[in-house]
Amino acid sequence: MEIAVVGTGYVGLVAGVCFADVGHNVTCVDNNPEKINALNDGKIPIFEPGLEDIIRSAKSRLTFTLDLKQALDNSEVVFIAVGTPETADGSADLGPTFSVLEGICKAAKEPKIIVLKSTVPVGTSKKVQQYIDENSDFSHEVVNNPEFLKEGAAIDDFLRPDRVVIGCKTEHAEKVMSEIYGPFVRNGHPILFMSNTAAELTKYAANSFLSVKISFANELAALADKVGADIDEVRAGFTSDGRINPSFFYPGSGYGGSCFPKDVQALIHTAEEAGTTMNIVKAADAVNDKQKTIIVDKVMARYPDVKGKTFALWGLAFKPRTDDVREAPAHYVIKKLTEAGAKIVAYDPIATETARNHFKTDFTIADSPIAACENADALLIVTEWNEFRNPDFEALAKKLKERVIFDGRNALNPDDVKRHEFEYHCVGRQSLFSEV
Repeated sequence: MEIAVVGTGYVGLVAGVCFADVGHNVTCVDNNPEKINALNDGKIPIFEPGLEDIIRSAKSRLTFTLDLKQALDNSEVVFIAVGTPETADGSADLGPTFSVLEGICKAAKEPKIIVLKSTVPVGTSKKVQQYIDENSDFSHEVVNNPEFLKEGAAIDDFLRPDRVVIGCKTEHAEKVMSEIYGPFVRNGHPILFMSNTAAELTKYAANSFLSVKISFANELAALADKVGADIDEVRAGFTSDGRINPSFFYPGSGYGGSCFPKDVQALIHTAEEAGTTMNIVKAADAVNDKQKTIIVDKVMARYPDVKGKTFALWGLAFKPRTDDVREAPAHYVIKKLTEAGAKIVAYDPIATETARNHFKTDFTIADSPIAACENADALLIVTEWNEFRNPDFEALAKKLKERVIFDGRNALNPDDVKRHEFEYHCVGRQSLFSEV
């Protein structure tokens, strides 16, 4: 099938490349000349494991262009995958989406299936359809197809999805979307057809519920520290219940990235516009705001005055296997400690340049985890990259001024920490180290 994907950000690029991987001919459009030139030169603007390999293997079926009209002329289906950033009141900015829609209405020479791939607020499909009716000579059909990609595992998520959600109105749209997604669901997982509104709400429901699970785990971990329990034992105990899926019940420094914070706020805003409230989701959001500075709280409790101290920080991305630093806990940790007079020396395997460009607070970048610890007063672990899980403790002891580690992701093995006689501050496991 001939497909156009407008927007070559995280969602659009992954979608376009994966469509090409299963045999569709895909034209990817963007209004950023630098990005399109880079893609045509084989340079990938984002880090995602496996993405570069698929682009290389599917390049005969991929076109990258600035020309929306060219893409429309060659395609029956147009996916809109541009950003929907959060505005000051928590709502989503649909300006980029409607800008693309305007271009489609002006340039299309025949009816298209227009697929909203970006996460959009509930009710957007109705507004889009109204805009089309008023501004186009053709009856384009609007389809909602929300993405459920985890950064760091997006390629596998797209190629082997748990489910594909499609919101549409006609049998023709169902048939076309089934043809597009058929190769991805040969594992027997479903394509779920529903109304456009239900598809819009499904995306917000999924991400908001996962945020609730994360915040519940973090509150439970805080309680475990207070009462002297090990959160790992507690989690194993209650998630063994067959009614409770154990995924995402891991305490840490809070969630970040481009999806959860934005989607939580958008759902809260949508509910308020509809005359109701999402109290549980609001509570999860409040817990997460507090959780992002949990390491700072632990550092301040250990060092009442951090002015003049140096802290090594491992991890700048909001999660492993990505260079995305949007709403990353590391940003908040660096900001708070720097404001208090401390110096931060950070290391991340992938996200150092992204963080340097995105964070507004100055910090020093080291070229290795051990180098970041040179003459540091303590080590802070903020992202649980695999390479951080088994450090050379003897080398750490030689580099650090004191054997002190603050682990905001519970990345280290407690037995290893104990054996090497480090003072260890973690999340929900302080009962294991009360005598260290």
